Amino acid sequence: MDAYDKGSDVRHGSDARHGPDAPDRPVPPEERSAPHEERGAPHEERGAPHEERGAPHEERGAPAESARPVEPSGPVGAHPLGEPRAGVAALSLRYRIAVALALAVVAVGVCVHLGMTFLHVAPANTVTKAHGKAVDDWIYPEFEQNWKLFAPNPLQQNISIQVRAGIRGPDGSPSTTGWYDLSAEDGRAIDKNLLPSHTQQNELRRAWDFYVATHDGENRPVGLRGSLSESYLRRIMVLRLDRDDAVRAATGGAGVIERVQVRSRTSNVPPPRWSREKVSTTPSYRELPWWKVPQDEAPGGVR
Repeated sequence: MDAYDKGSDVRHGSDARHGPDAPDRPVPPEERSAPHEERGAPHEERGAPHEERGAPHEERGAPAESARPVEPSGPVGAHPLGEPRAGVAALSLRYRIAVALALAVVAVGVCVHLGMTFLHVAPANTVTKAHGKAVDDWIYPEFEQNWKLFAPNPLQQNISIQVRAGIRGPDGSPSTTGWYDLSAEDGRAIDKNLLPSHTQQNELRRAWDFYVATHDGENRPVGLRGSLSESYLRRIMVLRLDRDDAVRAATGGAGVIERVQVRSRTSNVPPPRWSREKVSTTPSYRELPWWKVPQDEAPGGVR
């Protein structure tokens, strides 16, 4: 092909900016400035992300400053302003002194009670010999302690209290009921009862123990409390008979209790099978004399 061919010039001119064999002819100023302006635009556009990327740095810096612990401005342990006080601290000085005195009185009372209880259950010593009456006056009757369960020789007998009554019928004819085992009735009431009453558990036992402790083997009172224990036991018997359905059925509901008689039935607890101990299980009885029922203890009772 001819070197002076125009097609050749056009081809070489189009490759002047890109090819390695570009001609040495000068490039017009318009052509030189345009590419630079076009290539400059991406630099300005690429500059924007730098400014945009700078924003997260400022945003990430904010939590770092807010996460710093704030040191308290006041002294350590000071009560926060505006927060209401609670408990004893909310009271005035006069009431706080009253509360402190009340607590001191309660603490002294508890210490005295524990000390009296300890002296009551402790073996005889110098303090109980000198102040035994004061200890008994504090303990009896409300705080009496019974430690028979922890005694070296606990009770090994079954004691049941029985009673019978002399009744005057509606027509005036006297009659006598059979023996009623009140201890057995209390035992049936306690059996399978999660919360038995105090009277069912202890009333008869305590009344009988009180009577035995204040009477001799001939049922004669010993001391000034003998008549009191007799009256206490008699009143319990009359109340139980008056509530008993069997007694009301025997008298037709119209009879009057004129007198009562009490007895105890005592039998030894049989030893376990592995024990070689021989104990008689034959019951023994202790009968008390007939007691007349005063009129104020039972409706229609004798004077």
